[in-house]
Amino acid sequence: MDIEGLDVEREIGKVGNIICEHDKKKGLLIPILHRIQEDYGYLPGEALERLSKKLDLPLAEIYSVASFYHQFHFTPRGRKIVRICMGTACHVRGAGKLLEALEKHFNVGVGETTEDLAMTLETVGCVGCCGLAPVATVNDEVVGEIGPKKVGELIEMIEEEEE
Repeated sequence: MDIEGLDVEREIGKVGNIICEHDKKKGLLIPILHRIQEDYGYLPGEALERLSKKLDLPLAEIYSVASFYHQFHFTPRGRKIVRICMGTACHVRGAGKLLEALEKHFNVGVGETTEDLAMTLETVGCVGCCGLAPVATVNDEVVGEIGPKKVGELIEMIEEEEE
């Protein structure tokens, strides 16, 4: 087997082939994790256990890789992901109060999902819309200038059923 001009058998013996097979399995891991999360909406433990057996990779290694990347989640997520910007401009213009209002209204904390799986609440360092501070995103939609009067509109938007 050649790897970029290196004759593995001749240079490092059979160990090289073992390493190569292991690396191939690890190379499949992230795309497979994406697919599992696409199918379930998160990475269920049972699916990761089956994956561990299928790829013959230690379960701890799979969890180590998945937990390294922020896009992978180990618990079910809401149909709407609400992110409150906590960057400097948003913080100064009341993002903390906005976050408090949402936590109180939906009875959920940061990083948590409502019991009915309608919404997951998160914070982010910066959305990049500082001129619209304070800012939130609902899935991919940016909502800006959320002062005390606009909090109700944001809550209504979050509660709206998707069509």
